[in-house]
Amino acid sequence: MGLKIALVSPAGPLYRHRGGIFGKNLRYSPLTLTTLAAYVPPVLNAEVEIFDEGIQNLPGELGDGIDADLVAMTVITGTAPRAYQLADRFRARGVPVVMGGPHVTLIPEDAAPHADAIVTGYAEHTWPQLLDDFSHGRLKPRYSQAALDLSGLPLPRRDLLKPGAYITTNVFEATRGCRHSCEFCVVPSAWGRHPYQKPVEDVVRDIQSTGASKAIFVDLNLIADRAYARRLFEALIPLGIRWFGLATVLLQHDTDLLELMARSGCSGLLVGLESINQGGLNGIHKRFNQTNDFDGFIRLLHRHRITLMGTFVFGLDEDKADVFEETARFAIDTNIDLPRFAILTPFPGTPLYSRLHEQDRILTRDWSLYDGQHVVFQPAMMTVQELAQGHEQAWKKVYSVRSICKRLGGSRLQLPINIMANIGYRFYARNLHSHYNCDWIIGQQTGGVAR
Repeated sequence: MGLKIALVSPAGPLYRHRGGIFGKNLRYSPLTLTTLAAYVPPVLNAEVEIFDEGIQNLPGELGDGIDADLVAMTVITGTAPRAYQLADRFRARGVPVVMGGPHVTLIPEDAAPHADAIVTGYAEHTWPQLLDDFSHGRLKPRYSQAALDLSGLPLPRRDLLKPGAYITTNVFEATRGCRHSCEFCVVPSAWGRHPYQKPVEDVVRDIQSTGASKAIFVDLNLIADRAYARRLFEALIPLGIRWFGLATVLLQHDTDLLELMARSGCSGLLVGLESINQGGLNGIHKRFNQTNDFDGFIRLLHRHRITLMGTFVFGLDEDKADVFEETARFAIDTNIDLPRFAILTPFPGTPLYSRLHEQDRILTRDWSLYDGQHVVFQPAMMTVQELAQGHEQAWKKVYSVRSICKRLGGSRLQLPINIMANIGYRFYARNLHSHYNCDWIIGQQTGGVAR
């Protein structure tokens, strides 16, 4: 019998397994654990199990029912307390624990006391080395990786996922990293600004292996490298798939690329608009977002039959108490298909956290509150209560029945799926204290042992 490895994705209190209005989570499957499973060296003859607390309860109290020789956890800031709780329990039972992911990479000293080994940075090369060391009884306390080569990697082990638990398992990655340096983003702080790319033929091979007709790309910015994006989109055309991904508003300045993107099957994009206040955008170093271009950008996407999930953050230093109503009204008037709101969150290790810490504005280091739902810092132009309540009111306003009808009636794109998605988000908007589906904001802090 080979090594027994348990790959665990802990969840914070708001995200732990529960159903929504449709009796299931509106979640796509994560790539993290299936990717790590694929990197387990065959020579170990290992038995690998995946446990995702977002879609299932762990067996036994605090995972006591998990039978493993080694437990590996992927940790984001909002799930760190839960991860530490589970890790301490596993270790008390004599089961070694490995931790990696964005939170571990950003502040390794926070996680190290709860793990036998931590992994910082990317894990494509360090994870197999760690497993080899463990199998030979020479596990090191820390493994770090800087450089990365995404070519020729094994395909994710999607066969290990719980059948029917996710809205889709057809989730793919073509690139990693981001060239920009937005103040609140964990990516530049954790992994630098160097972008990495998979060979286009590897991406195509992965898609074809699943037989997918619809796909989600979790890349932070598919259009960061225009030449690569063109090669990728051209390769997607013969596949005849429909896909959803992430991009920036800079796409509006390259209509040729936008047209090719639409021809390749793009049916929807998530774009971080962040704020309708230009001063606020400048303050978080996202000057390439120009608010006076937003209207035209949204209309341009809709003309190409691409729906928009437009995301906004509240709590920027320029934000006043009227920002919630104005932003919600903007989302309704411009017919954003799926508006999303979050509270600005200063993740540890980011420039935003450093600045607010220096200004003595960090209110708590309870990491379970670092989830985009809670106010963990002192806002500049409003009270904590105003920020929390205004955020909730914005959600409720854009997902009122009247607002849904106005927005979808204006775009008139992919109505069956958009209606269902809006009904789902309306449920969450009206139950923010007990449900909060935040995959695209928190769950996609890519790299390391978390993607």
